[in-house]
Amino acid sequence: MTKQNTLKGSFSLCGKGLHTGLSLTVTFNPAAENTGYKIQRIDLEGMPIIDAVAEHVVDTQRGTVLGKGDVRVSTVEHALSALYAMGIDNCLIQVNGPEFPILDGSAIKYVEKIKEVGIQEQNAPKDYYIIRKKMEVKDEATGSCITILPDEEFSITAMCSFDSKIINSQFATIDNMDKYTQEIASARTFVFVRDIMLLLQAGLIKGGDLDNAIVIYENEQSQENIDKICDTLGYEHIDAKKLGYLQHKPLSWENECTRHKLLDIIGDMALIGKPLKGRIIATRPGHTVNNKFARMMRQEIRKHEIQAPVYDPNQAPILDVNRIREVLPHRYPMQLVDKVISISGTTIVGVKNVTSNEPFFQGHFPTEPVMPGVLMIEAMSQCGGLLVLNTLDEPERYSTYFLKIDNVKYRKKVVPGDTLIFKVELLAPVRHGISTMQGYIFVGDQLVAEAQFTGQIIKNK
Repeated sequence: MTKQNTLKGSFSLCGKGLHTGLSLTVTFNPAAENTGYKIQRIDLEGMPIIDAVAEHVVDTQRGTVLGKGDVRVSTVEHALSALYAMGIDNCLIQVNGPEFPILDGSAIKYVEKIKEVGIQEQNAPKDYYIIRKKMEVKDEATGSCITILPDEEFSITAMCSFDSKIINSQFATIDNMDKYTQEIASARTFVFVRDIMLLLQAGLIKGGDLDNAIVIYENEQSQENIDKICDTLGYEHIDAKKLGYLQHKPLSWENECTRHKLLDIIGDMALIGKPLKGRIIATRPGHTVNNKFARMMRQEIRKHEIQAPVYDPNQAPILDVNRIREVLPHRYPMQLVDKVISISGTTIVGVKNVTSNEPFFQGHFPTEPVMPGVLMIEAMSQCGGLLVLNTLDEPERYSTYFLKIDNVKYRKKVVPGDTLIFKVELLAPVRHGISTMQGYIFVGDQLVAEAQFTGQIIKNK
């Protein structure tokens, strides 16, 4: 089972803010399991903390801006992109101003520091949200579209069409986050000359220069205007008739701009709050449509707060019915687990095929067969028994017995033809033979029942 990760230690990066021009320091700290990403403004009274989630995005015009009340933090996407791609689940980020430093306009400085301090594995499992169906968000005004499809990993393809003579249509793709450092992290942010004067008039990009952005000069300006822009960027004057890139460092890739768009998508997806397993196809992406998609995904996750395990009937079982009979004392008609398809030290996934020949359907009910709720909980507890007995050297010499059942909820009736998928998790380590577990029962993707129960392991006489 993949576990959550945090940083092994803290690190800081210093630089100027892209929009404010302020000298800023951002510090990344380890955080406890299930913390997620939190951003703290240590320069403000009370040092307020903002949860880095999609609902807290208050502006997407020139980057991703998080806000809570009057507190704002902007230009967070590059740092979040690096954390997400490097597999960091929990991190407290402290900054002494209203934005993160722009650094070189990419995410590579964050990646280098993460590798330098190291990654610490934690005990809690990484809670992936697995995409089971196509989902899509469109922005009709801009033609932007984000689509996600089922996939075994998190992967992205970005397709961009720029209104420019210098760069037109490009695409970039990443099939595995292991390639992020080499193929995406160094891609720099970019801006068109036509937008620079508007940004300056709006009081933005006070810290922008050719060390932290690619500047694209695609529409001819007057010599006076281009001289003014070059002075602002600290660049030598150029012939206003000469179109192209203004940059100190040449492009790392021909499609560097679209690779940076891909970098931004990863940063905005970090605001979903859970790592994904699915393939994103982004057409003309931008922070606005990215945030719409992230908000939609958070709504989808809330609808399926507990997600059903993936069940492939072609997969060979970890424990088949014969091995289950060696471990559990139950026999017909009370053996209610047919096979186990996944088991770890803390979690088990089992399967029960409900047929019309189950003996309890004779009386429950003859004209409308429904599996009794008490037997659903019994089946779940048998799965939990297999989990705790699996930790023993001679499991067949022990049995588990109910001590307590709490918080039982039934959400949908179970009928002949249903395949029950049990997911049972230990809530705490087994101590003195006592185990407390949380169990869920699914039919397909739908949660049909859940309960907490406590059992005792007793040696057979």
